[in-house]
Amino acid sequence: MNQKRSSTNDIALRVASAMQQMGIDGLPRNYELVYEAYAGANPELVREFIALGKFKTQAALDELGRKYLPHHHEEAVLQRSAGAVRDEMSNFMVLLQEEKTSLSDYGRLIGEASQAIFSTDQGAAQSALGSSIERLRQATERQFTRNAAMEARVATQSENMDAIQRDLATFEATKFTDAATGLGNRRAFNKAVAKVYANVDMPLSCSLAVVEIDVGKRFSPVQVEALNDYLIRHYGALIKRTTPSTDVVCRFDGFRFGFLFHTVEEVEVGRLLTLLRTAFAAATLKHPETMRSLGSLTFSAGVCMVGSAGNAFDFVNLAEKALQQALAAGGNRIVVHRDSEGGGEGKDWMLYRAG
Repeated sequence: MNQKRSSTNDIALRVASAMQQMGIDGLPRNYELVYEAYAGANPELVREFIALGKFKTQAALDELGRKYLPHHHEEAVLQRSAGAVRDEMSNFMVLLQEEKTSLSDYGRLIGEASQAIFSTDQGAAQSALGSSIERLRQATERQFTRNAAMEARVATQSENMDAIQRDLATFEATKFTDAATGLGNRRAFNKAVAKVYANVDMPLSCSLAVVEIDVGKRFSPVQVEALNDYLIRHYGALIKRTTPSTDVVCRFDGFRFGFLFHTVEEVEVGRLLTLLRTAFAAATLKHPETMRSLGSLTFSAGVCMVGSAGNAFDFVNLAEKALQQALAAGGNRIVVHRDSEGGGEGKDWMLYRAG
């Protein structure tokens, strides 16, 4: 369902229509789940969504949402984590109480031994001292054993608390991670772009590129559907390796990716995209089953400089429009958005034209 090139409005209309046909309540979490399924950003989500059948219960949708869109179920995760923390704290308080009682008993035995040592009745003192020393020896051994056991129990609780912290960190990461590629998702990209305009009067010096792989120029829709998972993983890993770690790269949906370069130099942006083009050309595809060579793919891109946009929405939208110009021109090229004062809405970089 993700192979047709559709605008965001087209997908939104399809989602609304599909929800009505399947009797799905118009809840925000349901809308995003169905939208993600129809956009096709996550093939696993698409398969599991289809497997639910034509009529999907709210319980089944929520189960799927907890797996792929956990941010909508954050309250339940936090409640579960809070409950686990409370249990661990209660266990620790029990340990402290046990240790307090043990130390109290140990202190009492030390006191009895001290009285015997300083007793003025030498006969009684000798008998009491021997008995006190033996009890003190036994108590010392018990205390040593308790301390070792408590140390082990504290270590176990510490591991449990670390596990809870890791679970929360993993949960937080899933909100901003594309499951298919390990890159950031559209949500993470929007968050990064918003930071560019944290100070609207002085935005960060950045340029934004929206890239779409030209799969339709090389494969038929049937082939793309069969190779979808392989192509996404292949090019996701390639893009991740090629993009500088200082820049931001995220997967939007299907075969579209967003780049946030920390430069406003057009030549530098061109150099970075040329490196990506070279990597695309060098990374020959192989059929995942037959290992037959499938050649290589190109990509198209729309670029916008931060100076051409007054806010985060326009920054992304203008790059998207530039990408549409590149695709309309046949793909395999880059279009840079231009302000009207700078000579039109876009300029075709002839870097990627075939032949």
